[in-house]
Amino acid sequence: MTMVTTQIATERITVDGLSIRYADSRTPGPDVLLLNPWPESLYAFEPIWAHLAREDHLVAVDLPGFGQSDSRADLMSPQAMAEFVVQLLDALQLDQVHLVAPDIGTSAALFAASAHPDRFHTVVVGSGAASIPFELGEPLASWVTAPNVDEYEHTDGRRIVAGTVERLTPAYPVPGPIRADYLESYSGRRFADSMRYVRAYPADLPVLRDLLPTIQTPVRIISGSRDTAVPSTNGHFLDDRLPSSTHDVVDSGHFVWEEASAIYSSLLTDWWRRH
Repeated sequence: MTMVTTQIATERITVDGLSIRYADSRTPGPDVLLLNPWPESLYAFEPIWAHLAREDHLVAVDLPGFGQSDSRADLMSPQAMAEFVVQLLDALQLDQVHLVAPDIGTSAALFAASAHPDRFHTVVVGSGAASIPFELGEPLASWVTAPNVDEYEHTDGRRIVAGTVERLTPAYPVPGPIRADYLESYSGRRFADSMRYVRAYPADLPVLRDLLPTIQTPVRIISGSRDTAVPSTNGHFLDDRLPSSTHDVVDSGHFVWEEASAIYSSLLTDWWRRH
């Protein structure tokens, strides 16, 4: 397993029989749960970690099947993952949190807020598929809609992740140890297995669309204006349907939390202080 030397120190906890990797800032303040983006890991929050930990208690998590947490096929959909997030809160002894869930976490976070509104002070999402019909660019569109994943099952996932991570440069040159963690997290068949989650979008996102008007939790949506994989129209789709939301479009590509980390962290703290 890759040893990553950063300000984020990881631990492991068993939840529903799965070994889950997480990091805890051990700092005082309101509880914040951060869910990993894909195809990255909880180390994606390295650029914003120190700033946020000044006044808040941070817990970052690799969800099942992502990063270096165990996987289980029945959890690889937004609706199922939403219920796991609540189990995770219980295991970590977190009552009510500010939830930060970019990218693949977007749909799971909104399902969780719909079903368990008492567990979330606020939710921050964005850079995640939401629109029905789909408004996705490549390569995500193909990953979601391809007839099968045979091509990816026979490709070492590190090759796919390497190409994706390169899109961050030069806006955010990923530190070597963190890049190595991303690649190891999806090595071999791990990437193809993680694709099951986004391939559940055709079934789950129409259900989420119908639930959006019922979600009363304050939601901040943060999109990248230059995001070609998940265009900002997905953020507008959410903002138009959520009763208590705001949508910020930042001058960034897909990985806003890394590419525009100063703006991203300021938007988070502003949202939490407002609520």
